[in-house]
Amino acid sequence: MSRPPQLKVTSSDHNGVSVIQSQSHASAGPALPPPPQQVPQPSSPPPGGKSASSSAAPGKMKKASADKDSDEYRQRRERNNLAVKKSRQRSKQKAMDTQQRVNQLKEENERLEAKIKLLSKELSVLKDLFLEHAHNLADNVQPPAGNPDASPAPNNQ
Repeated sequence: MSRPPQLKVTSSDHNGVSVIQSQSHASAGPALPPPPQQVPQPSSPPPGGKSASSSAAPGKMKKASADKDSDEYRQRRERNNLAVKKSRQRSKQKAMDTQQRVNQLKEENERLEAKIKLLSKELSVLKDLFLEHAHNLADNVQPPAGNPDASPAPNNQ
């Protein structure tokens, strides 16, 4: 029989929120009901008068639409527009470089295929010459001495 995990309440963290952790116990004792879960307690604002929500990152919070007219907003938009333009230009340049490389490789491939055809023809011609020469040599070889068609061998006495 398995026992449900026990919940352990630890001390409050830096925001005053109670942390609830689960722990498994392997004891064979009777199952005890888990202690009640505690709800996060509101904490007093930290010194300085700012609440936790106002200390969030500046890019995470939406500002009022009136801020769209500010110099800071226009500068950020201008920088972003330049970054986008630069990124698109790099992308176009990369595509052009890739296409140029493809064209170079196609030309090289065509040259190599033409060279293969030329070398194959040369090999064929050389094979034919070799076979013709080998056939001529075979025709010029004298037949063995027991052959009646053969002319008599010269006598060296």
